[in-house]
Amino acid sequence: MLIGTCHCGKAGWTLSGDPGPATACNCTLCRRYGALWAYDYESERIEITGAPSSYTRAGPDKSFLEILFCPSCACVLSWRALHTGEDGRRRIAVNLRLAPPDAVADLPIDHFDGLDSFEDLPSRGDCVRDLWA
Repeated sequence: MLIGTCHCGKAGWTLSGDPGPATACNCTLCRRYGALWAYDYESERIEITGAPSSYTRAGPDKSFLEILFCPSCACVLSWRALHTGEDGRRRIAVNLRLAPPDAVADLPIDHFDGLDSFEDLPSRGDCVRDLWA
């Protein structure tokens, strides 16, 4: 089980099983947060702990997700889909930067173009540890 906590410890997440690769996205939100995401479905392999606050983008663009963050220290915990899929499951991703560095250091990084093409980018062969070197 992988555990991530905010800076003050009042909120966090757990992810059971293999987190898979970390995803780095360049969309307007992710590039500002600098988050690395691991995905699953709410209340399946991912559980949010504490009482997070949420942010949903306002304006003419239709938002399809909300950002969950600690109301005390403002660490970004996760994003969560605003609606369930046809199968009734709600997609969620947790910010791997909240996990202990040694627990995620060897995870490969998948780069995703959330800004323009909404497609995976070619692998660079890097892993989380490379971001901290």
